[in-house]
Amino acid sequence: MVDDVSLDLAAGQIGCLLGPSGCGKTTLLRLIAGFEAPAAGNIEVDGAPVSSPAGVVPPESRRMGMVFQDFALFPHLDVAGNIAFGLRALPPAERASRVNALLALTGLQGLGARFPHELSGGQQQRVALARALAPRPRLVLLDEPFSSLDVTLREHLAAEVRSILQEEGLSAILVTHDQHEAFAFADRIGVVCAGRLEQWGTAYDLYHRPRTRFVAGFIGEGAFVPAVAGADGVETTLGIARGELTGPGRHLSRVALLLRPDDVVHDDTAACKAEVVARAFRGAEFLYTLRLPDGHSVQALVPSHHDHPVGSRIGIRLDTEHLVVFPAD
Repeated sequence: MVDDVSLDLAAGQIGCLLGPSGCGKTTLLRLIAGFEAPAAGNIEVDGAPVSSPAGVVPPESRRMGMVFQDFALFPHLDVAGNIAFGLRALPPAERASRVNALLALTGLQGLGARFPHELSGGQQQRVALARALAPRPRLVLLDEPFSSLDVTLREHLAAEVRSILQEEGLSAILVTHDQHEAFAFADRIGVVCAGRLEQWGTAYDLYHRPRTRFVAGFIGEGAFVPAVAGADGVETTLGIARGELTGPGRHLSRVALLLRPDDVVHDDTAACKAEVVARAFRGAEFLYTLRLPDGHSVQALVPSHHDHPVGSRIGIRLDTEHLVVFPAD
């Protein structure tokens, strides 16, 4: 179920629908593809309606390529046959030329005669992508296409797919629940919650300028601390944070200030001391969870040579560029 969703994607851009399982993002993708019909509203591609109260264009006539989570390759066709499936209307020579070009583009040269069961997961995903690109679609739709792959392959293949889409000059929409995948893959990201589009924007804006409490909590790490907004900034337990107020609480006095881990700086000379209550080693840095004197918690990213045990107290201060505030709890 989706409700009151509105978004736009420019030609050549890659978008992403991001959210937890069951939030409605795949339903949105299926509505765009034409597999489901909306009860109201319009869907347009290149300015032409494909779904409106006046009529619905069937999926096969929308010129959209679809890449599914389970690849959905035809097991009885070899790689070349799978890629050529949507090109049956072309003359044989033109069809073969397009297949060869896509084999090269997706790094599948020499594998055209193999069958899907003879390929690795990454190779199968490339075949699925090549098949979707073959008819030169106006829009490519990708439904969690990397979720069944291991982490290293998933990141590598996502970068490859983005490069291929850009080389072909295609627009695309990815559905995923993995925000790191979304950040690396998409130009514009929509965060979906309970069938509603909470925010549509760049990864930077979602992280640093979230418009709703859900987006602030779902994207990245962060914590909310009580604060009082005044003419000089926002007063908190950690001191005064200065900058332009944004967010739905910007006109209020008593607010909850969003602090990202990069807003909290380890500084032994700082007046505010916080207790280390948890830590996660990330190689180049630790992510510390810190208890403030007033009992609230924040997180801080600290270079990993600052190795502080749980229970120790460290000095911290604020270094904020974005003051995102919400109504106080």
